[in-house]
Amino acid sequence: MNILVTGANGQLGTELRNVTAGSRDNYIFSDVVSADGVHTFILDITDLRAVRKACATLEVDVIINCAAYTNVDMAEEDPQSAMTLNASAPANLAVAASETGAFLIQISTDYVFRGDSSVPYREDSPTGPLGVYGETKLAGERAVRSSGCDWIIIRTAWLYSPYGKNFVKTMQRLTAEKDSLRVVSDQFGSPTYARDLASLIVRMIDGGLEGKDGIYHYTDEGMVSWYEFAKVICELSGNRCDISPCTSEEYPSKAQRPHYSVLDKTKVKAVFGVEVPCWLDSLKACLERMQ
Repeated sequence: MNILVTGANGQLGTELRNVTAGSRDNYIFSDVVSADGVHTFILDITDLRAVRKACATLEVDVIINCAAYTNVDMAEEDPQSAMTLNASAPANLAVAASETGAFLIQISTDYVFRGDSSVPYREDSPTGPLGVYGETKLAGERAVRSSGCDWIIIRTAWLYSPYGKNFVKTMQRLTAEKDSLRVVSDQFGSPTYARDLASLIVRMIDGGLEGKDGIYHYTDEGMVSWYEFAKVICELSGNRCDISPCTSEEYPSKAQRPHYSVLDKTKVKAVFGVEVPCWLDSLKACLERMQ
């Protein structure tokens, strides 16, 4: 099969490149610019004409859309850019998929929920994003669902890897540089190692996508606060830093974050037969690679 990966220079795209090395399928990694040292097919997914041409010319069977506007705070200041990449671009991919018969896998987020639950969110739980980022990602979901193409939407959360900018890398650096830090302790979720998510996507494709359209939730197993997560990152990295908890109100930001965004993974386990690793085990595996 010909499998087009968009946003290939990001965390998930890079891990997909890693886990598919040697695959029997033809993975085509695309982005708006080339990555250093690797071949990248240049494609602007905000350009419908370019997307249509690429999907037809490359005879694409599956599209994995890893591209997104993920700067949650900047989205509040630049909602148009966020909407273009998070909603209009998936709509373009969905149009092309519908026209060519390709299957679209769209990556979404826990930020589509309000974060006021006390139990893990199911795929059919009511949505209610608190800010522009969540609103634009939800708009992207709706565009894909109404397009008429075959699709899977995977909602994930707290993504990290050895690549790009993420909480794990930031905490490693800050706890090495500073004697003390304050980290929010009243926001809870499930960290997700991008390599685990990439492996899930490959398993989905290898197992066959036909008849499995729908929304799925995937994160690593378990729940933790940002404060607890930071403490573990510091300890496992061998750093000495006094990390103290603070509330969201004490650490103001432009965008409001959900206080609870744990996702229920019952459906993805049942349909695809996956075993979800514990977040702590995956964090250790990631840090070993980084060291």
